[in-house]
Amino acid sequence: MMSPNASVVATQNVTVKITPNDKGNPPGKLTDAEIHFVDGVFAGLKLIGFAIWERRTGAGRNVTFPARQYSVNGERRSFALLRPVADTNAQDTVRDLILAAYTEYEQAA
Repeated sequence: MMSPNASVVATQNVTVKITPNDKGNPPGKLTDAEIHFVDGVFAGLKLIGFAIWERRTGAGRNVTFPARQYSVNGERRSFALLRPVADTNAQDTVRDLILAAYTEYEQAA
């Protein structure tokens, strides 16, 4: 079920769902984002765990990708769940798509 404050922006073969962080906790977190697949082999599935954060410097925004945290000898580490096959710039396309969806969400609000 979709939150009453959620926004959905459809582009290409995916839909980006933006859910605002109305509680303000943790500080700096603006929204959660999900990618819903509408075409192809992943149609009907969604990839969750994205978040948009205000940069600490105040200039711009960061997108964090889904990750699994684990610990080794008491040290916390994270394992990225969405990684490029070969081109390390491949994540930039996803990041730009999520930021564009958030910009559309802000303009509609």
